[in-house]
Amino acid sequence: MGISFLGGPRPQRGVGVVAPFDFALDRELWRWVPDEVSLHLTRTPFVPVEVSLDLARLVSEHQTLDAAVRTLTAVAPEVVAYACTSGSFVGGIAGERAMCAAMARAGGVAAVTTSGALLEALAELGTRRVALVTPYTVSLTRSLQDYLAEAGVTVTGCAYMGLTRHIWKVPYRGVVDMARRAARRNRPQALFLSCTNLPTYDVIPQLEAELRIPVISANQVTMWAALRRLGTRAVGPYQALPAGVPPVPPSPRHGDGGAWPVLSDEQQEGRP
Repeated sequence: MGISFLGGPRPQRGVGVVAPFDFALDRELWRWVPDEVSLHLTRTPFVPVEVSLDLARLVSEHQTLDAAVRTLTAVAPEVVAYACTSGSFVGGIAGERAMCAAMARAGGVAAVTTSGALLEALAELGTRRVALVTPYTVSLTRSLQDYLAEAGVTVTGCAYMGLTRHIWKVPYRGVVDMARRAARRNRPQALFLSCTNLPTYDVIPQLEAELRIPVISANQVTMWAALRRLGTRAVGPYQALPAGVPPVPPSPRHGDGGAWPVLSDEQQEGRP
């Protein structure tokens, strides 16, 4: 019996993904991707450095990005995504834009980064006030806060875990506990779960229902922004960003008319 009647395989559209060498959540990325899209992943070369500002700089060097993107050109992706939050915020807004430009030159297609996608998602949600959860050390967490401040985004609260390795092993209950701590102050309009190596897919609907604000994560915004450039949508049942929620209304302000302040370094919360 012939198999011509099957009519397949169906045409696939490709998203190339450049991830750090220690990225362990390939399967989570796929969960946001519709059936007609394929992910083509490659990784940066191994370096014997723990998660830190130094590592963020090493895995985002333009020479490294150029080589990684060129390994993807044979499979002709329509867009290339850099799936690393710290690597794309460590150089500030100018550094993130330069990374996108370098990847676009190397691949000849549109390029996005996780941190650029974060700002795009916050704009889509209509919020400039966000609470943060990071698995990072305090220095790397402060660098993320600086990046957001440069973009005019107010950080209302932050909880960090102080990890330098094996971030993908953090259980969902740990993510939820830290999210509750970060979001309990100063009325954030959204919550961001940072780091593409932090598992988040299944906790997003729970946290959105509990906190009553959009909850976005590094992997979610990366896939959302990349798929948006293909003219298609991310798959995320009961998740505000893929569902296309309306903008968040402005939060109440202090009686004197001033905005809620950014928390000082002493007020930031670490792991118990």
